[in-house]
Amino acid sequence: MLFLILILSIYFATILLLIYGFTKIKNYDAIGLKPKTSFTILVPFRNEAENLPILLESISKMNYPTDLFEVILVDDDSDCRFQTSDFRLQISVIDTIRVSNSPKKDAITTAIPLIKTTWIITTDADCIVPENWLLTLDNYIQTHGVSMIAGAVTYECNNSFLHHFQQLDLASLQGATIGSFGVGKAFMCNGANLAYTKSLFEELNGFEGNNTIASGDDVFLLQKAIAQFPEKVHYLKSENAIVSTKPVDNWKALFYQRVRWASKTTSYQSSFGKILGLVVFGGNIDLWFIVYCLLSGIGSYYLLCFLILIKLAIDFVLIHKTNQFLKTKTHSFLLSSLLYPFFSVSVALYTMFWKYEWKGRKFNS
Repeated sequence: MLFLILILSIYFATILLLIYGFTKIKNYDAIGLKPKTSFTILVPFRNEAENLPILLESISKMNYPTDLFEVILVDDDSDCRFQTSDFRLQISVIDTIRVSNSPKKDAITTAIPLIKTTWIITTDADCIVPENWLLTLDNYIQTHGVSMIAGAVTYECNNSFLHHFQQLDLASLQGATIGSFGVGKAFMCNGANLAYTKSLFEELNGFEGNNTIASGDDVFLLQKAIAQFPEKVHYLKSENAIVSTKPVDNWKALFYQRVRWASKTTSYQSSFGKILGLVVFGGNIDLWFIVYCLLSGIGSYYLLCFLILIKLAIDFVLIHKTNQFLKTKTHSFLLSSLLYPFFSVSVALYTMFWKYEWKGRKFNS
């Protein structure tokens, strides 16, 4: 029982640290400066004919001069060629040159020599970008000495439990991301909303050193940048720059998606990221044992209930604060919180031993 209390105490202290870090990052909403920054919006995709028109429509509605940005769509062996003639934007469609085990890293690397703008911003084909996305980034760039900017991502959810579960999971990841930036230990970001200068990408030698890992185009590049230029990497905590994306529509797809995300954890360059992963894993395993003891009548009933409440309370604070920033309601928290430890531990164990499937391909974890 003392061991369970110790693990949970470490978990509580760690999440409390992330909550503190979250509050340290101040909101940024300035959009009053005249636009100056040139961007290339880079979108790797595979079989996204349904989603790409929605993304491009949102891009076409942005409050930003069209002569200051272009769009490059990088096709990773789609079944059909995507047509862009319906959009009044500077759009190029190119094919990925595959050289590694990572399709997305190859897509970005393929596009780099063609980019003539100062800044690159990546997003996904199933995303919708806000009206002042580039304007907010531009104003932040003009007022801060930065070379990489991480931004927020949220889900466009319906009223199903599966979607609420994913939103809570994503909110916990976004909260941990912002919190880690706030305590000076940034280790994570989301490639659906990540901006960096072309010169930084080239100076870091791109994805060299981690292109054998299928995922992690965003995280590994961030961690390389943090290791060499920590003062040049910022988090943009702005409601004007939150990108929304689609949740998956079945549990199997969600499981494989989270396996893909988890598969890169052991290759993190960030010690803080590895330690945080272990602490979260330990906290979820701990909850398993607490529930088991409770059902088996082992230990003090009141103490066990108190330990569960402590974990739920600290998780709720981080998730709720994040959802307030994301303008998303916290639905199905209790049920999701009881299911999540079993889900996340299953994902972690699967990642250690089996392959996963992504966009019709199989990859080693």
